[in-house]
Amino acid sequence: MARIKSDFPDKFGIPRQSGLLKTLHSTIVFEPEFRNADALRGLEGFSHLWLLWIFSENVRDTWKPTVRPPRLGGNTRLGVFATRSSFRPNPIAMSCVKIEKINLTGEGAPTIEVSGADLMDGTPIVDIKPYLPYADSIEGATGGFAEAVRFKHLEVDFAPEVSAAVFPAEKLAALVELLSEDPRPAYQRSADRVYGIKFAGFDVKFKVAGDHLTVVALSPLQP
Repeated sequence: MARIKSDFPDKFGIPRQSGLLKTLHSTIVFEPEFRNADALRGLEGFSHLWLLWIFSENVRDTWKPTVRPPRLGGNTRLGVFATRSSFRPNPIAMSCVKIEKINLTGEGAPTIEVSGADLMDGTPIVDIKPYLPYADSIEGATGGFAEAVRFKHLEVDFAPEVSAAVFPAEKLAALVELLSEDPRPAYQRSADRVYGIKFAGFDVKFKVAGDHLTVVALSPLQP
């Protein structure tokens, strides 16, 4: 039905859940047969959307009843239906995103600009539904193990030899917010290791010591 256009060319570094990075913007681009502005009539009255999408990089012929959630360090097995793991019997995911702008004209219109999406570039979206505050926000809901284990935010800076000015200025806040969430795998954390993520057309290298993350290299990705 549609695909996402985002700044993540691969899976590594994508936020663990939707809505965590408020400054992270992406665009919903409809397939040609669904590019009909009438299909979005009334959507302007809503602030958020539910996206139903496919874990297209994790489609498998088999499944396992238990998985190892990264939030628990990758060492504890839980039932797949007690997690949001991408390794599922049916690789279907959902994300709640904020509507930033609905474009009814222009290239590929209509399109929807959103913030807070946790999708890799090109991910197929199978349905879009409006978020309903009176029904979708449940007072007193509990979050199980996900509430018990919280990730710390990191302080982010750039090494003296690295100039943040080479990075697109309009995406710099999103990069810093992304890095502050500590994109390293929970089971692979070393103060000596240099990690890397690809974001917004750049290869970003960084190191983490304690609660401090330092960007050690920024280089444009080769076309």
